[in-house]
Amino acid sequence: MRAGAAAGRDVFGYNRSTDGVQAARFDGFDATDSLDGALRRAADVDALIVLAVPMPALSRMLEHVARVAPDCALTDVISVKGAVLEVVRTRRLDARFVGGHPMAGTAHSGWTAGDARLFVGAPWVVSVDDDVDETVWAEVMHLALDCGSFVVPARSDEHDAAAAAISHLPHLLAEALAVSAADVPLAFSLAAGSFRDGTRVAATAPDLVRAMCEANSDQLRGSLDRAIELLTRAREGLATTGSVAELVESGHAARIRYDSFDRPQILGTTIGAPDWRSELAAAGRAGGVIRSALPVLGSRG
Repeated sequence: MRAGAAAGRDVFGYNRSTDGVQAARFDGFDATDSLDGALRRAADVDALIVLAVPMPALSRMLEHVARVAPDCALTDVISVKGAVLEVVRTRRLDARFVGGHPMAGTAHSGWTAGDARLFVGAPWVVSVDDDVDETVWAEVMHLALDCGSFVVPARSDEHDAAAAAISHLPHLLAEALAVSAADVPLAFSLAAGSFRDGTRVAATAPDLVRAMCEANSDQLRGSLDRAIELLTRAREGLATTGSVAELVESGHAARIRYDSFDRPQILGTTIGAPDWRSELAAAGRAGGVIRSALPVLGSRG
């Protein structure tokens, strides 16, 4: 809501928390604790509905959407995409749905944790699964760009594999690091930057971490297996040679590659043209991003 309003959009929202709604209203935002009321209003103005709920709450939320505002364009900001798409399909809302995931956030939650500039400069995944509607896709693209993000087009399954490696696995590693340090009496007294940075996301509400990790179980297990393999080899290296050089050097090299990673701008695709979905998926897979709105077939805008 904050980012959309800052971009000049007409925004209104629902939250089940009365305190959250009151805090939003105090800050001058149009919020309600009536879900059906918000959805009826969305239907009246043909709004783009943005689902911003934990995965366990999604099915119930979509039940209301299907009953009250089934024709509205629909997107989400949930951190898994395959599981979301599956639930959307069970509610028969997929014709107007395009998945989304802004790769931005903090370890805090609630209205007071919000920030209008949270998405500025951040990747925002917009799904290009088979049969996604080009009009809705363009609408979600514009939302992401208006909020200051750059768009990364990706298929839902490919997003989930990547998110397991760079988001969900780091959450579990942060939890493990925090627990390991808690077992050492002096550790918290000595902890400084590396511990603080490495455990930052362990401050996230446990139910939210569980929701994202468990909804991406298949992909996350593979990432965990790889991390365990690397750590096991490092342990074996310490036991046999006294060295962790292999892990440290390969990790350093990977980080350097990340720091210099080039994100070329996607320019040549027209949304709605033949093969536009596969073109965008391939471009996103290669590291391409959208920094300014792509043209839409048949649209002067």
